[in-house]
Amino acid sequence: MFKNVFGSGFLVRTAHVILTWVITLILFLHDTELRKQEETGQLVQPVLFVLLVLVSVLLYFAVSLMDPGFILSHDSDLQFTLGVTEEQQDMIPPTTKSLRQRRCGHCLLQQPMRSKHCQTCQHCVRRYDHHCPWIENCVGEKNHRWFVLYLAVQLLVLLWGLHIAWTGFSFAPTWQLWLRTNGTLLTVAVLVALLSLIVLLLLGSHLYLVSLNTTTWEFMSRHRISYLKHCGADENPFDRGTFHNLWGFFCLWGTVVWEQVYFREGSDQV
Repeated sequence: MFKNVFGSGFLVRTAHVILTWVITLILFLHDTELRKQEETGQLVQPVLFVLLVLVSVLLYFAVSLMDPGFILSHDSDLQFTLGVTEEQQDMIPPTTKSLRQRRCGHCLLQQPMRSKHCQTCQHCVRRYDHHCPWIENCVGEKNHRWFVLYLAVQLLVLLWGLHIAWTGFSFAPTWQLWLRTNGTLLTVAVLVALLSLIVLLLLGSHLYLVSLNTTTWEFMSRHRISYLKHCGADENPFDRGTFHNLWGFFCLWGTVVWEQVYFREGSDQV
């Protein structure tokens, strides 16, 4: 399920696309290595750069419009019954709420473990990570891996663009003349450098949390989450080791019954 491209977040998505292609156009119009290669007929790098920019835009639209894992009324009860048995519910410490009583106070649906209601999207989301204002969508079970892939591609585009901008600066005898000559390219370089730092920090933090099999919401609010607040500071009931965490995140598809992982059941988790 995908959102309407002209619905909520249309202005944010439009701004992202315009900014992306304006920066790309500026890199081609100035005397950068891209323009020099284009003028001499060496089209491999210019074409690859444009294709990479296009891939980053398509991934942006994918994670922005994709269903992040909204819990629907017709599958909430089914998913919940696949969770835990009566005996297992008794194993949860008395300081936490019973899993059976975890019903959303907004949409009145039973929430599978690791899900959370998003006030912005007005839906409960499976394996909720966070609501991202730049993509104007939640990041959850169904689009989290695509979000990480988008960050990786976007970082590659930004770093390549920063290198291209650096090659376009021209010499001038005075600072005033240099700024007049390179002012636009300098603005682009500063903006791209700032965005590169932000994306690098985001990508690094998400890969770190994925390697631990935890989410941004769980990492920031574990003291308020019923199934985590009784755990120790270094205890994560979903951690299966770095390799298995990364493998499960990037390579295994389907809905995970996190109640089974929580209780370490030997049955199939997907």
